[in-house]
Amino acid sequence: MKKTSFLSMLALTLLIAVGVTSCKPKDADILKAVQTAIATSPDAAGVTAAVDKGVVTLTGEVKDEATSIALNALAAGVKNVKSVVNNLTVVPPAPIISASDQAIIDGLVAALKDNPTVTSAVKDGIITLTGEVKKADLPKILQKISALKPVKIDNQLTVK
Repeated sequence: MKKTSFLSMLALTLLIAVGVTSCKPKDADILKAVQTAIATSPDAAGVTAAVDKGVVTLTGEVKDEATSIALNALAAGVKNVKSVVNNLTVVPPAPIISASDQAIIDGLVAALKDNPTVTSAVKDGIITLTGEVKKADLPKILQKISALKPVKIDNQLTVK
């Protein structure tokens, strides 16, 4: 009798253990749900998700921090997600070059063609000059650059 009840108890325990472990959410199911959730965001292109033991890892590039936070929240809101590791990278926007800046850049190429040691940058009509220049060449360079009518010339040249 004791042997039969022991075997019955063992079988019941085994049945319960199998039932409990088979009810655990599978990472593949969680991954599919997370992918569906983040796909609702138009800014999720290029973002990938991975799931390991219920922990979601997001990777890829997004346009701003707000998008990163939103995608993190979408993934975290999926049922059975334990936590989210946000490895998303925010890509800064490309610099905007105005038409007037482009005209100045084009003029600088011609103005500085004889002075390869001089480098320049243009932003918002302000020209920044760096590098080395001979003392005799400085007035000619500045005259050519002034003719481009910049907002300002930030002269950081080293005179030799």
